[in-house]
Amino acid sequence: MLPDDFTTLPDLVRGHARARGAAVAVIDGPLRMDWATLDRRSDRVAAALQRDGCGKGDVIAIAATMQADYLVVWLGALRAGLAVAPLPQSVTAEALAGMVADAGAAMLFDDAALAGIEAWLAPDGSAVAPVAISPDDPFNLIYSSGTTGRPKGIVQPHSQRWAHVQRGLAQGYGPDAVTLVATPLYSNTTLVSVIPTLGLGGTLVLLPKFDAAAFLQLSAAHRVSHVMLVPVQYRRLLEMPDFDHFDLSAYRAKFCTSAPFPAALKAEVLRRWSGGLTEYYGMTEGGGTCILRCHERPDKLATVGQPAAGSDMRLIDAEGRELPAGATGEVVGRSPAMMQGYHGLPEATRAAEWFSPDGARFIRTGDIGRFDDEGFLTLVDRAKDLVISGGFNIYPSDLEGVLASHPDVVEAAVVAVPSARWGETPVAFVVARAGADLAAIRGWANDRLGRTQRIADIALVASLPRSEIGKVLKRELRDAYRGEVP
Repeated sequence: MLPDDFTTLPDLVRGHARARGAAVAVIDGPLRMDWATLDRRSDRVAAALQRDGCGKGDVIAIAATMQADYLVVWLGALRAGLAVAPLPQSVTAEALAGMVADAGAAMLFDDAALAGIEAWLAPDGSAVAPVAISPDDPFNLIYSSGTTGRPKGIVQPHSQRWAHVQRGLAQGYGPDAVTLVATPLYSNTTLVSVIPTLGLGGTLVLLPKFDAAAFLQLSAAHRVSHVMLVPVQYRRLLEMPDFDHFDLSAYRAKFCTSAPFPAALKAEVLRRWSGGLTEYYGMTEGGGTCILRCHERPDKLATVGQPAAGSDMRLIDAEGRELPAGATGEVVGRSPAMMQGYHGLPEATRAAEWFSPDGARFIRTGDIGRFDDEGFLTLVDRAKDLVISGGFNIYPSDLEGVLASHPDVVEAAVVAVPSARWGETPVAFVVARAGADLAAIRGWANDRLGRTQRIADIALVASLPRSEIGKVLKRELRDAYRGEVP
């Protein structure tokens, strides 16, 4: 049973260890870690952090391959009152260092640190000094982007994660749930599935690097019941020639978020894969969430669903005025799951907020949409020029900044174009000096970008199309692109 009152994730884990200590909590390849071991090792992490001078309000960073001890370190840090900044390994060393510094991390755990963690841990049975944790205390910092410039650390409190655990009850998470983890642990997409599994006593099966064949094998072997994937992963799985030969009958709930999910792909998942399919629309920053239970409303597959229980979703115009039903405008939302703000960026935090006339705080999505007469939300466009490639957020301004630093580039604009492999992929348009080698420019830029940010193609233009006030008209660039992106 889930407690009625706010409870931290480490305390929920402690409860599972006491009630079902021998049950398996995490499967990591051949490793089977039970709840008692997960709890004890988390204590040893917490005690080691306290021994080394870390205390409530401090932050540690983790930039490592998905593995059982990644979760152990995270839980131990929370138990000691710390927040965790899970960071991508795919970014450049400079970008990683910038995020570690921005978070003010007291320690960084990478693959080498986790490999040698046994020698660092406090002895088994070490006492952990009790730490009082309130719902408003930071749980983690999720970094939204960044290779050049300053990325934004989204501070998510324990209350936001508690809300995810509570929501998990209605999604079928519990002691009998087996969740396959096939997206990175530094992504909020992953955490909204991992956290309710841990909080409600299920089993996590880790797949550190997504591979469609391995995914299907693990699903069948472990009788997986729950998974969170991004649309491109669904597409790749359904494209497997032997997909229909695997026994996936244990699946009860499949989830999707982070990128546009085409209606035709949703329909194919429903047709070929047992169990429910639910799409979430929301932001790492929190605010409102829309939920589309595709198996219940196959007539609404072109939408992202209706506001979830506890979510207040509204539309505003460019001047911040609330719009009536039937209008098209920017989506804003509020709910119990909301970020505290961007770490160290009060102006950016204020820019992301909208306050209703009665003073209620909402988070702005930057997305343009409209609600139908049943309250289902259809997204019309993204006000932000975000590229979502394979479920990862890529900010064109980061890529444009790198391109602009090349001596042969006068100016550049990056847009999202459709990709059969990634859903979307970034393509650059550049105004270049005479004689410039476009292939060399692209290679030079990609050497300076993270793996998930690399530019798929580059096109030469005489000038960038602009509006009367000088804004680059990226829609015209997208419409003009005629290249083939695999």
